[in-house]
Amino acid sequence: MRDRDFSGKSNSKNFAERNSNSREFRNSLNSNFRASQNENPFKAEERLQAFLAHAGIASRRACEKIILDGRVTVNGETVTALGTKVGRGDRVCVDGEIIAASEEKRYVLLNKPQGYVCSMSDEKGRPTAADLIRRKYSERLYNVGRLDMYSAGLIIFTNDGDFARTISHPSAQIEKEYVVDTSLPIPRGLCEDFVHGVRIDNVFYKALSARELNSHRMAVVLTEGKNREIRRIFEAAEIGIRRLTRVRIGNLNINEMDIGEMRELYEYEVRELLALAKHKEL
Repeated sequence: MRDRDFSGKSNSKNFAERNSNSREFRNSLNSNFRASQNENPFKAEERLQAFLAHAGIASRRACEKIILDGRVTVNGETVTALGTKVGRGDRVCVDGEIIAASEEKRYVLLNKPQGYVCSMSDEKGRPTAADLIRRKYSERLYNVGRLDMYSAGLIIFTNDGDFARTISHPSAQIEKEYVVDTSLPIPRGLCEDFVHGVRIDNVFYKALSARELNSHRMAVVLTEGKNREIRRIFEAAEIGIRRLTRVRIGNLNINEMDIGEMRELYEYEVRELLALAKHKEL
């Protein structure tokens, strides 16, 4: 992972210039972010789905489904009403496991190796990206978005459900950049086709940008990211992929991170990522 021609540094600069926000907007967002970080998110009483999201179980919407599915108990009683409120004295469990409110929000960037599944556990017993995170962090952190088992690169883990929901929402349009290494030369016109849009099995795939780095390497930027989108494009062109690596998520670049390495995001990085997502929602 030392190929410097796809570090994303120059692209990051251009990206920042294209998506620069007004000073007034940034100042407003930064003030709101600092205020939300300083206040205790666990009030005397709050809605059950918000409690679970703040505790890092999943996004708020996913927590609502967990409640409706009857997987949550409060003080020993199964609760399926979304309006239920809980406080610090209540004993909340999900699938029988006691859930403790997490006071400190964490945002961890992982350079996922190939061969790891993006799920909290795997019924087939395959290694998960969460296993790597658990070696360093004791609190429950879950992945924001996914990378397939055979892809490598950046993925974010957090216990902040609101953050996860904001940056993963389709309207956020967060750019994700990938580098594709192929087994055969890239066909002429494939980049242009991908940017204009390609329909495969009644599914329309379209990249924000795509460019050849050399005859066997392409850089692709997506904002939506349908399931196995890049792989399906190359399969349709009958070109095998040797390696697929996500090298950028919004303002976050892979830079010098080794495979399997993880680091916590700086406050300004979280702030900028939220700014990108919220600006697209305006």
